[in-house]
Formats: sequence, C-alpha cells, structure tokens
Amino acid sequence: MKPIHSFSIVCYCFLIMSCGGSKDLAENEDRFKFDFIESKTLAPVLDLAKAENKLVFVDLYADWCLPCKLMEEDVFTHEETADFMNANFINYKVDGEKGEGPDLVMIYEVQAYPTLLFLDHRGRVLTRKMGAAYHRELLELAEEAISLKDLTTR
Repeated sequence: MKPIHSFSIVCYCFLIMSCGGSKDLAENEDRFKFDFIESKTLAPVLDLAKAENKLVFVDLYADWCLPCKLMEEDVFTHEETADFMNANFINYKVDGEKGEGPDLVMIYEVQAYPTLLFLDHRGRVLTRKMGAAYHRELLELAEEAISLKDLTTR
C-alpha cells in the first residue's frame, strides 16, 4: 500500500472545498442589507438614479473572486453601512463575466475584481476603487462621491 503524501491531502481538501463550499449569489442576496437593484443593463439603473436624485454604486464582481465573497459576507450584510448606502445610492451588483458585465468591464476599464464604482446618473465615474473595501473605506468613498456630485451640479 502506498503512503498518502501531504501534498495529495492538501489537493484533495482544496478540491472538496472549491466544489461544494461556495455559496450561490442568490443565497447571499437574501442576507444582503444593501438594496441591490436587479437589472440586466445599467441604463434603467441610471434612469432610476436620475429620478431619485441619487448616485449609483456599482459592485463589479466575479463568482470566483475571494475578496468579492468577503465583501458579500461582511460588508453587504452590515446594517449601518447598508442604511447609508441605500439612502444615498442606487446599488447595482454586476457579474463582470456574464450578461452585460463584460461590456461594463471594457467601458469602465476594470483591471481586477471587485471594482467598486460610484457613478452619476449619466454613468460618469465620480470615484472608483479596485479591490475590496470594508465599511469605513466604502463609506469614505461614498462621501467622496457625494461631495463630487455636489461640485459637478453647481
């Protein structure tokens, strides 16, 4: 009988965790405190932002992206952060590899996941962040976008 090598065990554990351990976005959506708008395209989201005089927060993510999953687990489920974001933004979550996602990735020159965009109602970027942002940083980015909106509407 051959001895089992530790490398084989590590590979086997990784395979098991990667196949069955991930949560589906639909399962997470039930726990999200952020009110993410469901839309297949960005245009209706921008229209809603204009109608409600809000900015748009876009989370461009990928299913395989660990920092994206951490944001789903820790940030998008946080009630206080969500209260601020829901009051001031139309929140939109887009898989960068499906549907309209690849087009948005090209238009907004996304280099990594997640990419967080704060847009005005015309789709212009007010501020952006490449990579995950936790509560304080996300709120700082949001405040920056709000202050830029105020400067551009004068």
